[in-house]
Amino acid sequence: MVSYMVGLFAILVLVANPISQYFFPQISRTKNSLSPRPQLNESLLAIDGANASAPNCPADAYGARILSREPLVVYLEGFLNERERQHLLEISEPIFEPSTITDDSSSTHRDNTIRDSAVALLPRTDIVRCIEARAKAFQGWRRDLWIERLRTQRYVAGGHYSHHFDWSRNADGWGRVSSFMAWIDAADGLQGGGTEFPLLETITEGNRPKWCELIECEDEGAANGDGQRDQKKLGDEEGAEGKGTTFKVVPGNAVYWENFASDGRGYDETWHAGLPVKKGVKTI
Repeated sequence: MVSYMVGLFAILVLVANPISQYFFPQISRTKNSLSPRPQLNESLLAIDGANASAPNCPADAYGARILSREPLVVYLEGFLNERERQHLLEISEPIFEPSTITDDSSSTHRDNTIRDSAVALLPRTDIVRCIEARAKAFQGWRRDLWIERLRTQRYVAGGHYSHHFDWSRNADGWGRVSSFMAWIDAADGLQGGGTEFPLLETITEGNRPKWCELIECEDEGAANGDGQRDQKKLGDEEGAEGKGTTFKVVPGNAVYWENFASDGRGYDETWHAGLPVKKGVKTI
């Protein structure tokens, strides 16, 4: 009987892992079994030429506070300084064009019911390269990381971007593994235009007054309508219950989040939207 049990245990040790991988591939996947890397469009990546010299960048002067650990979401105060913000506005203005969406990771088309804004793919000036370097240095990411070329987006009254994932057309941890969103400007008496993560529940009780300067608190949303009523306009039934997180537009500040768990699963909590601008102009 003992020998039989020992033999059965040996068989289970040999076959348990292949069987679990067959029936539960998502659970058993490891860092060493990534799917093949998708083909990269290097024209959209911030890759320096062979003879490019390093720009003279200012020392980092931003503050960071963790809003969520799973997924990791970090709020960055003062990520862009005044000179950088003005520079981004100046180089964006002549090259703004209507924003597009894609359904298959390659072809693009316009659909103002989903995304109504203007976008500019920025030239890589020294100031832009310093912002790229700052974003990359913050992350400490794995191999095969490239920063995408920076884009600015401008939203005028009525402009919005409906709920979406940054990772929706990727799998197994490839693609846009992390995202930075920084606010550049809030002009002409901006109203509305917050960025909503309806599935991202955060713990802010430890410093609620400070957090309520940066995100919409429930009592504020009920009072001014900027948060909850806008969520309903975008058809977000879950967000309409008052849960989730909506970031206010604070020029110079930024939010960083990670799109994939360690097993390659995309985080549902990173589903987000740019709520409609009611008045003025928002640039991010």
